[in-house]
Amino acid sequence: MRRRPRTLTGRLAGMLAGLVLAAAALVAVAAPAQAASLIQVTGFGSNPGNLAMYAYRPDNLPSGAPAVVLLHGCAQNATGYLANSGWQKYADQWKFALIVPEQRSANNSSSCFNWFETGDTSRGQGEALSIKQMVDHARSSYGTAADRVYVSGLSAGGAMGAAMLATYPDVFAAGSIIAGVPYRCATGMVNAFTCMSPGVDRTPAQWGDLVRNAHPGYSGPRPKVAIWHGTADYTVATANATESRDQWTNVLGVAQTPTSTAQLPGGTNLEVYGNDAVRVYRVSGMGHGTPVDPGTGADQCGTAAAYFLDTICSAYRDALFFGLNGGGPTPSPTATAGPTANPSPTGAPSCVTASNYAHVVAGRAYHSGGYAYANGSHQRMGLYNTFHTTALRQTAPNHWVIGC
Repeated sequence: MRRRPRTLTGRLAGMLAGLVLAAAALVAVAAPAQAASLIQVTGFGSNPGNLAMYAYRPDNLPSGAPAVVLLHGCAQNATGYLANSGWQKYADQWKFALIVPEQRSANNSSSCFNWFETGDTSRGQGEALSIKQMVDHARSSYGTAADRVYVSGLSAGGAMGAAMLATYPDVFAAGSIIAGVPYRCATGMVNAFTCMSPGVDRTPAQWGDLVRNAHPGYSGPRPKVAIWHGTADYTVATANATESRDQWTNVLGVAQTPTSTAQLPGGTNLEVYGNDAVRVYRVSGMGHGTPVDPGTGADQCGTAAAYFLDTICSAYRDALFFGLNGGGPTPSPTATAGPTANPSPTGAPSCVTASNYAHVVAGRAYHSGGYAYANGSHQRMGLYNTFHTTALRQTAPNHWVIGC
């Protein structure tokens, strides 16, 4: 097993403070009162990334059951993430396995998955290969299905989840990126912080090429993707949600304009792209963390704690998106049609060229982290000031896109 030099570990301790989730703030949760429990698994492969493997198998798990990989955030661990995220409830209810990799301090002193290291985010190497070997072990030892594997992660775990979707599209059917960043946004510590905030602005095609180059020549189906981000996340800038959307819509060959939107509980706005190929959940006022909604309702889950934020049960929404409920009933939020090519019924102009500052003042755009973003499409327009001019075209009420 590999151990990184201590010099790298020491530097990571200081440089990754922005993603570190305070371990002391994690809330201890009692183990479930049932036979099934989270167990550590050894000997699952060559493990070039030196990760620990944990697995949760519900009682009476049938052969051919789905499997979900859960990737914790910095300073978290497998036990805490399983206990608080809400996924165990639905694994028990709908009978699917959970694979929970855990980072070791020998790899990263803050226990972050190394989402910014090319050696750990490339196919057939490092941590990415270790996680893939865990999936292979679950299939051979637990009888899980080869074509029903999914991944979900928070922050550094979300970024690592994006890496798994990019490098192993032949393994994962879908994934959920929570407060994460696009794949290959950073390729080392030197640009990791810029990636986190204010974010990196690339075209959808440029983002898509990074994913396609992760497995050159692959022509099979690509995993569908859900993206979650709080609108008040000041650790990983909200611009990353839009950039991730651009990346995965491009990879899946769908437009960056939503086909429908819906209002969900917890102040959550859902945007659906293509034929439900990509989803973007923007949780109003939520900071940096995994959305949970403690309670006993069918759509409630998790425990509110540090970086587990009481808003909406993301595990429930993702489990349905992944199709893990066995074809049972799904929520029916009131949806609104996607943008059309017509101007709004209020008679507002269909195209306006002005400074980014003027667009924000007029309500056609908003600003975050020093940049302006078009309302509705959330396209990044450039710096929020009076010197940067952008042409915005209105395609629906309160929905603007760049270009006339």
